[in-house]
Amino acid sequence: MATKLNLKRIRALQTDARENIESYLDPETPKALEQYTAKMKAVLLRDPQLLESLPEYLPVALYGRVKFVPAAKVKWQQWLSTGTAPGWDEFKTSAAFNNADIELVKAIRAFSEPLLIESCAVLFLMEHGDAGVSSAGISRTTDPVADDTDDNSSGQSDDDFTDNSYGSDDYDDDDDSDEPGYDNQYDDIRFNREKPE
Repeated sequence: MATKLNLKRIRALQTDARENIESYLDPETPKALEQYTAKMKAVLLRDPQLLESLPEYLPVALYGRVKFVPAAKVKWQQWLSTGTAPGWDEFKTSAAFNNADIELVKAIRAFSEPLLIESCAVLFLMEHGDAGVSSAGISRTTDPVADDTDDNSSGQSDDDFTDNSYGSDDYDDDDDSDEPGYDNQYDDIRFNREKPE
Protein backbone atom coordinates (compact mmCIF):
# COMPACT_ATOMS: atom_id res chain seq x y z
CA MET A 1 0.00 0.00 0.00
CA ALA A 2 1.34 3.44 -0.96
CA THR A 3 2.36 5.83 1.78
CA LYS A 4 0.42 9.07 1.91
CA LEU A 5 1.90 12.55 1.80
CA ASN A 6 0.52 14.82 4.50
CA LEU A 7 -0.36 17.75 2.23
CA LYS A 8 -1.54 19.92 5.11
CA ARG A 9 1.83 19.48 6.84
CA ILE A 10 3.67 20.15 3.56
CA ARG A 11 1.77 23.41 3.07
CA ALA A 12 2.54 24.43 6.67
CA LEU A 13 6.23 23.57 6.19
CA GLN A 14 6.23 25.60 2.99
CA THR A 15 4.72 28.64 4.69
CA ASP A 16 7.20 28.47 7.59
CA ALA A 17 10.17 27.86 5.28
CA ARG A 18 9.17 30.72 2.97
CA GLU A 19 8.88 33.11 5.92
CA ASN A 20 12.36 32.10 7.12
CA ILE A 21 13.83 32.50 3.64
CA GLU A 22 12.18 35.83 2.92
CA SER A 23 13.40 37.24 6.23
CA TYR A 24 16.97 36.76 4.93
CA LEU A 25 16.39 38.13 1.42
CA ASP A 26 17.59 41.69 1.87
CA PRO A 27 19.41 43.65 -0.86
CA GLU A 28 21.49 45.39 1.82
CA THR A 29 22.87 42.05 3.05
CA PRO A 30 22.85 39.92 -0.11
CA LYS A 31 24.78 36.99 1.38
CA ALA A 32 22.63 36.68 4.51
CA LEU A 33 20.55 33.76 3.24
CA GLU A 34 23.61 31.86 2.02
CA GLN A 35 25.37 32.33 5.36
CA TYR A 36 22.25 31.38 7.32
CA THR A 37 21.66 28.17 5.36
CA ALA A 38 25.34 27.19 5.61
CA LYS A 39 25.16 27.49 9.42
CA MET A 40 21.85 25.66 9.49
CA LYS A 41 23.23 22.75 7.44
CA ALA A 42 26.17 22.41 9.85
CA VAL A 43 23.82 22.38 12.85
CA LEU A 44 21.49 19.81 11.27
CA LEU A 45 24.40 17.58 10.32
CA ARG A 46 25.56 17.57 13.96
CA ASP A 47 22.05 17.15 15.38
CA PRO A 48 19.29 16.02 12.96
CA GLN A 49 16.93 15.58 15.94
CA LEU A 50 16.52 19.35 15.95
CA LEU A 51 14.09 18.74 13.09
CA GLU A 52 11.63 17.14 15.51
CA SER A 53 10.73 20.59 16.77
CA LEU A 54 11.78 22.68 13.73
CA PRO A 55 11.05 20.59 10.60
CA GLU A 56 10.96 23.70 8.39
CA TYR A 57 14.72 24.06 8.85
CA LEU A 58 15.40 21.27 6.36
CA PRO A 59 13.72 22.87 3.32
CA VAL A 60 15.39 26.15 4.30
CA ALA A 61 18.81 24.46 4.54
CA LEU A 62 18.37 22.84 1.11
CA TYR A 63 16.67 25.82 -0.53
CA GLY A 64 18.03 26.50 -4.02
CA ARG A 65 20.31 23.46 -3.79
CA VAL A 66 18.00 20.67 -5.03
CA LYS A 67 17.34 20.21 -8.73
CA PHE A 68 14.29 18.44 -10.08
CA VAL A 69 15.04 16.68 -13.35
CA PRO A 70 12.51 17.56 -16.08
CA ALA A 71 11.36 13.94 -16.41
CA ALA A 72 10.42 13.92 -12.71
CA LYS A 73 8.30 17.08 -12.79
CA VAL A 74 5.19 15.17 -13.86
CA LYS A 75 5.85 12.59 -11.14
CA TRP A 76 6.10 15.27 -8.45
CA GLN A 77 2.90 16.91 -9.68
CA GLN A 78 1.14 13.54 -9.56
CA TRP A 79 2.46 12.69 -6.10
CA LEU A 80 1.35 16.05 -4.75
CA SER A 81 -2.03 15.98 -6.51
CA THR A 82 -2.85 12.52 -5.18
CA GLY A 83 -1.12 12.88 -1.82
CA THR A 84 0.99 9.79 -2.52
CA ALA A 85 4.53 9.62 -1.18
CA PRO A 86 7.11 8.22 -3.58
CA GLY A 87 9.09 5.16 -2.62
CA TRP A 88 12.80 5.69 -2.00
CA ASP A 89 13.84 4.27 -5.39
CA GLU A 90 11.51 6.67 -7.22
CA PHE A 91 12.38 9.59 -4.99
CA LYS A 92 16.15 9.32 -5.33
CA THR A 93 15.91 9.63 -9.13
CA SER A 94 13.49 12.57 -8.97
CA ALA A 95 15.65 15.01 -6.99
CA ALA A 96 19.32 15.81 -7.54
CA PHE A 97 21.31 17.02 -4.53
CA ASN A 98 24.57 18.97 -4.65
CA ASN A 99 27.63 16.88 -3.79
CA ALA A 100 28.31 19.20 -0.85
CA ASP A 101 24.90 18.30 0.61
CA ILE A 102 25.06 14.50 0.24
CA GLU A 103 26.38 13.94 3.77
CA LEU A 104 23.50 16.00 5.21
CA VAL A 105 20.95 14.20 3.01
CA LYS A 106 22.23 10.81 4.21
CA ALA A 107 22.06 11.93 7.85
CA ILE A 108 18.51 13.22 7.43
CA ARG A 109 17.42 10.06 5.61
CA ALA A 110 18.76 7.99 8.51
CA PHE A 111 16.86 10.22 10.94
CA SER A 112 13.58 10.47 8.97
CA GLU A 113 13.19 9.49 5.33
CA PRO A 114 9.58 10.82 5.23
CA LEU A 115 10.81 14.26 6.40
CA LEU A 116 13.43 14.33 3.64
CA ILE A 117 10.74 13.53 1.05
CA GLU A 118 8.33 16.12 2.52
CA SER A 119 11.06 18.75 2.47
CA CYS A 120 11.77 18.05 -1.18
CA ALA A 121 8.04 18.31 -1.87
CA VAL A 122 8.15 21.76 -0.25
CA LEU A 123 11.14 22.73 -2.39
CA PHE A 124 9.40 21.46 -5.53
CA LEU A 125 6.34 23.58 -4.75
CA MET A 126 8.49 26.63 -4.04
CA GLU A 127 10.30 26.18 -7.34
CA HIS A 128 7.42 25.17 -9.59
CA GLY A 129 4.44 26.71 -7.82
CA ASP A 130 0.95 25.35 -8.05
CA ALA A 131 1.07 24.42 -11.77
CA GLY A 132 -0.70 21.12 -12.21
CA VAL A 133 -0.95 20.44 -8.48
CA SER A 134 -4.61 20.66 -7.58
CA SER A 135 -4.33 20.16 -3.84
CA ALA A 136 -1.38 22.40 -3.03
CA GLY A 137 -2.11 25.95 -1.95
CA ILE A 138 0.74 28.14 -3.16
CA SER A 139 0.65 31.88 -3.30
CA ARG A 140 3.78 32.44 -5.41
CA THR A 141 5.01 30.44 -8.37
CA THR A 142 8.59 31.59 -8.58
CA ASP A 143 11.55 31.18 -6.36
CA PRO A 144 13.35 34.45 -5.53
CA VAL A 145 16.73 32.78 -5.08
CA ALA A 146 16.36 30.76 -8.29
CA ASP A 147 16.08 34.09 -10.12
CA ASP A 148 19.44 35.12 -8.66
CA THR A 149 20.94 31.79 -9.73
CA ASP A 150 19.80 32.42 -13.30
CA ASP A 151 21.55 35.80 -13.17
CA ASN A 152 24.76 34.15 -11.96
CA SER A 153 25.04 31.99 -15.05
CA SER A 154 24.37 34.67 -17.66
CA GLY A 155 28.05 35.52 -18.12
CA GLN A 156 27.55 39.29 -18.25
CA SER A 157 29.66 41.71 -16.25
CA ASP A 158 28.57 44.44 -13.88
CA ASP A 159 29.29 46.97 -16.63
CA ASP A 160 26.16 45.68 -18.32
CA PHE A 161 23.99 47.01 -15.50
CA THR A 162 23.31 50.53 -16.67
CA ASP A 163 20.04 51.58 -15.12
CA ASN A 164 17.55 50.85 -12.37
CA SER A 165 15.70 48.05 -14.18
CA TYR A 166 14.49 46.14 -11.12
CA GLY A 167 11.53 48.46 -10.52
CA SER A 168 12.56 49.26 -6.97
CA ASP A 169 14.14 52.26 -5.34
CA ASP A 170 16.23 49.83 -3.26
CA TYR A 171 18.55 49.17 -6.20
CA ASP A 172 20.94 52.02 -6.83
CA ASP A 173 24.29 51.09 -8.30
CA ASP A 174 26.02 54.20 -6.95
CA ASP A 175 24.99 54.37 -3.30
CA ASP A 176 26.27 51.04 -1.96
CA SER A 177 30.01 51.36 -2.59
CA ASP A 178 30.76 53.37 0.54
CA GLU A 179 28.79 51.11 2.92
CA PRO A 180 30.68 48.98 5.47
CA GLY A 181 31.01 45.38 4.31
CA TYR A 182 30.30 46.26 0.69
CA ASP A 183 31.26 43.41 -1.67
CA ASN A 184 31.92 44.36 -5.30
CA GLN A 185 32.17 40.73 -6.35
CA TYR A 186 28.56 40.09 -5.42
CA ASP A 187 27.43 42.97 -7.63
CA ASP A 188 29.28 41.35 -10.51
CA ILE A 189 27.13 38.31 -9.99
CA ARG A 190 23.77 39.75 -9.00
CA PHE A 191 23.20 42.92 -11.00
CA ASN A 192 23.85 41.91 -14.55
CA ARG A 193 20.58 41.75 -16.50
CA GLU A 194 21.03 44.84 -18.63
CA LYS A 195 22.71 44.72 -22.03
CA PRO A 196 25.18 47.45 -23.00
CA GLU A 197 23.66 50.43 -24.76
